[in-house]
Amino acid sequence: MWTTDARESRSSSRRKYKKNLHFVNVATARYGRGAGTPNAQCGGGSVLIARGNSQLLLVDMQQRLVPAMANATELIAACGNLLRAAGALGIPVLASEQYRKGLGDTIADLMDLAPGMPRFEKLEFSCYANPALRDALIDAGRPQVILAGIEAHVCVLQTGLELLAGGFQVFVAADAVASRRPESRSLALARLERAGAVPISVEMALFEWLRTAADTDFRNVSRLIR
Repeated sequence: MWTTDARESRSSSRRKYKKNLHFVNVATARYGRGAGTPNAQCGGGSVLIARGNSQLLLVDMQQRLVPAMANATELIAACGNLLRAAGALGIPVLASEQYRKGLGDTIADLMDLAPGMPRFEKLEFSCYANPALRDALIDAGRPQVILAGIEAHVCVLQTGLELLAGGFQVFVAADAVASRRPESRSLALARLERAGAVPISVEMALFEWLRTAADTDFRNVSRLIR
């Protein structure tokens, strides 16, 4: 349940974001209806990820939570490749941490890849319900959010749904999200896609960020998925 202060903060944040020239309404961006500022690099109704319009949100990849996930080793590797590519290409990265005292910090394997990554502690399951995180996402001025992290059916799901409601384009890196039970992850991904999020792989994100083999970062970034 939103408190009065939280509702006012959320309303104020949305108004501020919609004044941003990069604001994209998800429905109009995907289907070309009505107003809104389309993705300039990709063209009108395209949902290609654009380097200059996107940001990466790493959700709750914490010390006491990650080991409980199905396929934890593969999850860490996928999130690591997203962080490496984002660092090389100048993509902003934010990280959330759920109840740090109980679940610990973001795991060292990922922290080492992005030492300057802003980390936000939260108690809310949705990152977008946390005022500081919501403001950081809005203030980045990048309407596309790539989601990675855990758990898919709780914090990733709720974050994705509220980002969509807030006017963002949401891309869920399916190979970089996990839950304790694989069926929980599958349900979350299906629900997010029905709501308007776009399922992607880490490799899709990397090559859409690059767009061309002529990019000066192509060799270094493409090595991450070989």
